[in-house]
Amino acid sequence: MSHADHVREYAVRMYIDPARKAGQKSVQIRCGDVHSALKYTNRHPLVCAALGAMKFRRDQSLELVGTAGPMQSPTLVYTFRLL
Repeated sequence: MSHADHVREYAVRMYIDPARKAGQKSVQIRCGDVHSALKYTNRHPLVCAALGAMKFRRDQSLELVGTAGPMQSPTLVYTFRLL
């Protein structure tokens, strides 16, 4: 499993699935939170790229609503609509 796959798997398990189960229509994921939880070092660009990838949105039936914060930084937040 690649690091990007690991990031996406974690995001699904910890953010997407719980949001769906709770009946939420959208979810926000902060890159720095995922980076820290996975105990990565200096891999913010990888985490941000994995979460922003079309593969992630397509595989999880998500629509990217917007981003907030500097790209490829720990403070970047992705907002997804759950389809």
